[in-house]
Amino acid sequence: MNRIQLLAVAADVVVKKKEATKKRSRSKWTKEWLLKRGMLSHINLLEELRLEPGDWHNYLRMDEETYLKLLRLVTPLIKKSDTHLRPSISPHERLTSTLRFLATGRSYEDLKFSAVISPQALGQIIPETCDAIYSVLKNEYLKFPKTENDWKAIAREFEDKWNFPNCLGAVDGKHVQIVPPHNSGSYFYNYKCSHSLVLLAVVNANYKFIYCHFGTNGRVSDGGVIEYTTFYDKLKDGTLRIPLASEPKNSGRLLLYVFIGDEAFALREDFLKPFSQKQLNSEKRIFNYRLSRCRRIVENAFGILAARFRLFHTAINMKLENIDKVLACCALHNFLRESSSDYYSPPTSFDSEDIERGEIQLGLRPEPNILVNLQSSHNRNATDNAKHVREQYMQYFCNEGSVPWQEAFI
Repeated sequence: MNRIQLLAVAADVVVKKKEATKKRSRSKWTKEWLLKRGMLSHINLLEELRLEPGDWHNYLRMDEETYLKLLRLVTPLIKKSDTHLRPSISPHERLTSTLRFLATGRSYEDLKFSAVISPQALGQIIPETCDAIYSVLKNEYLKFPKTENDWKAIAREFEDKWNFPNCLGAVDGKHVQIVPPHNSGSYFYNYKCSHSLVLLAVVNANYKFIYCHFGTNGRVSDGGVIEYTTFYDKLKDGTLRIPLASEPKNSGRLLLYVFIGDEAFALREDFLKPFSQKQLNSEKRIFNYRLSRCRRIVENAFGILAARFRLFHTAINMKLENIDKVLACCALHNFLRESSSDYYSPPTSFDSEDIERGEIQLGLRPEPNILVNLQSSHNRNATDNAKHVREQYMQYFCNEGSVPWQEAFI
């Protein structure tokens, strides 16, 4: 075969490949049943659920009045214009679809059947609506303290409700399972052998989040995760505007203002953790009990969050650039704690103590395989000043700051 014949054959092959890969024209731009959204969508079901408030709440995790308030807030951010081809998806449909996604953790492919919205559209609608929810709620319901008076107000509530003076917040972090991006290797692989991102939160005395950070890769599996947050940066450089040491009620002892956490975190002058379980004496056990009693509120907050938003019971399958949108759940948690607390977080959600028996009745907790605890940190060399601050609190709890029932719980 000569050169001319070879060129002819090659040209023929190229033409045939182009014809084979040429995109076929679609006979229709969407499936027929998706065009019947007005008739088939769960919006019609919601009209019926208005007659059954309990079922409405179970479906959207809030009562109708609270839902309408949220809808009014987010509508300006999610409303789209109709086109000459088709009407837009309404804010009502967008918000209900997003709340169902957060409440159930269902995939877009599954959710399309009840929302009657294509998975491709849901992949845009849900992150956009989560962004809108977080945007309209964060300033009022997820406020981070900015002044000394703000911090003192939080500390007063901790002292009044939990007998822990000068406490600025309970801190904890949880691994949230994700479907890792392609070619990410072990970057998100945590010590529990799953892929995750870490949700770190600071909670006040009323089980509300005052700070949330989501996005540190799961490979950072110990208390070092806090070092990836702006909160910790400000804590280290002294720009949080934390008040100076003060005397608790009925005490002449000066105590520094502190955050509290579990064994995963490092001991600092402004961050207390329990004494190691090795060589505990009575005084250290009392300190550990008093710190644990106060710190359990963050466990309850995570438990309520995971129970109400079942998204956390799945490996979240979203694009990495969208996955931090689940912070909308934290803003919704605070919003619902304030707007409909009886429905959202009834008294059984919280730990309670039987003082006579010295027993703790546990409230809601994240299931161990759902929101995984941070791994306990390695022994770090705490400063003498940090140890002294903890000793001061221990002496306070064992003397003028003692409560009558603490001996029963150690």
